[in-house]
Amino acid sequence: MAPDVVTMPESLRVELIRQHLWAEAPASHIYLFSEATSTSDILRKLAKDGAREGTVVIAETQSAARGRAGKRWFSPPGVNLYASVLLRPEIPITAVPVFCFIASLALTESIWLERLPATIKWPNDILVEGKKVGGTLVECVSRGDRVDSVILGVGVNLNVRREALEGALGAEARRATSLGEVAGREIERNRFTAMFLNLLGKWFQIYRTYGPEPVLYAWRERDVLTGRLAVIPEERGDTPHRVLGVNHAGHLVVEDPTGAVREVLTGEVRLLG
Repeated sequence: MAPDVVTMPESLRVELIRQHLWAEAPASHIYLFSEATSTSDILRKLAKDGAREGTVVIAETQSAARGRAGKRWFSPPGVNLYASVLLRPEIPITAVPVFCFIASLALTESIWLERLPATIKWPNDILVEGKKVGGTLVECVSRGDRVDSVILGVGVNLNVRREALEGALGAEARRATSLGEVAGREIERNRFTAMFLNLLGKWFQIYRTYGPEPVLYAWRERDVLTGRLAVIPEERGDTPHRVLGVNHAGHLVVEDPTGAVREVLTGEVRLLG
């Protein structure tokens, strides 16, 4: 691995992103900010004001980005991708979890195009060589039992340097990396952004046409937890649970040492061995 891969960071530019977009990409309007509290904060307001499906908000840096469970997301300027995409599917609120799978699939396939083997760790972590490179966050606004809008937020470490990760994350930096660090080269951010949007459009269309089954099937093929022993968040100590998979509701299904099967709704799962 190369510890330093960036000399002059590539600036994000809407016109360069659009050069790589496919016709079906959900990118009817792209807003690019030099700084934002978080891209999802901005997109939430735009959605409330009637923004169209396919509205995209991208920021070079974020001052108050949050991941799952409100954890702060490290967002250094000019080196990574921080984006949120607005979708307006006509679905019941119970169907929203599938969009976590859609976002993760689009992100992992974008990374594969960089010739890097990405995998998914439930509920929303994206890994390369067993280390976290990014994550997804899905929010929705509903009216009654129907969804008005879905916001898919993603953050992925493209070219952030090892010393920056260590300075921000401390000991936790050993569990994180960037695509550039693993590849030993700078990742083209404009092209990567476009390919993520293209693949998001692909998986959204697959879902619209065929329903959730092909999405779940593909997600499970990229999952690193199924069949392995793990410690689940609600348990004290290191009681091993065998991971059986993920169900349609987006819940992790596990089996405890007594053979009892139950669902885990959210939280950090730690692999054993």
